[in-house]
Amino acid sequence: MGRKRYTPEQIIRLLRQAEVLSSEGRNLSEICREIGVTVNTYYRWRKEYGGMQVNQAKRLKELEKENSRLKRAVADLTLDNQILKESSEGNY
Repeated sequence: MGRKRYTPEQIIRLLRQAEVLSSEGRNLSEICREIGVTVNTYYRWRKEYGGMQVNQAKRLKELEKENSRLKRAVADLTLDNQILKESSEGNY
């Protein structure tokens, strides 16, 4: 059986569902079975997305995308500077 990838919005929704089930008095293994994840996944999600709202998760995803774009831009500029430096050293 393949792994299913959840979006941050889906994860937050499942964590809220788990909170509701917990308030009904169910134990953790029943909750995880109900939402369809392992206990380890539940704890990892809770650590990463616990207390987060859907709009905050969307903003986090946007910021991660922007951060990735900026890292690529810095890497490209660094490479260009190194090439220019090496070519200017060769002219002397």
